Amino acid sequence: MKVLDLLDEIEEICETSSSMPLISNKIVVDKAELTEIVKEVRQALPDEIQQAQFIKNERQRILDEAKQEYELLIKDAEKQAEIMVDQHEITEHAKERSKEIITSTEQNVKKLKMDTFEYINNILLDFQQTMDMIDSKYFHEMFSNMRQTFENIGIKLEDNRNEIKELAYRTQVGDDM
Repeated sequence: MKVLDLLDEIEEICETSSSMPLISNKIVVDKAELTEIVKEVRQALPDEIQQAQFIKNERQRILDEAKQEYELLIKDAEKQAEIMVDQHEITEHAKERSKEIITSTEQNVKKLKMDTFEYINNILLDFQQTMDMIDSKYFHEMFSNMRQTFENIGIKLEDNRNEIKELAYRTQVGDDM
């Protein structure tokens, strides 16, 4: 394979090149010669390696985009969660307020009923007192007079019967007068 041969050539240049004075691990190389070999290595690399590099670069780009989408989704989810929490809090507050309104309404209805019962009771009491007054003033006197009249009629009837009995007795005994 040509790439391996070119890499061997770079290695040989490194080994045969002269060292820099006072620095043993540095060498002096011909820049043009080394650049030419690197160009040939690139040309000699199979398409799969270039595609692998493209795939690697594309993979990194996709990962970066996915990370951005993930971060956007997380932010959106957090916003949605906040909205849901707010809506839940609003719903809970509304439920509490509706309970308060219902309780207050029930208390008002109960008080209104009790006031109505008291009002009706007072009207009935007034009516009862008026009826008792009318009874005592008019009907009691009227019934008392009627009773007296009936008693007088009863006495008169009794007297008349006694008189008839007396006349019958006299008639029977032959004492006609």
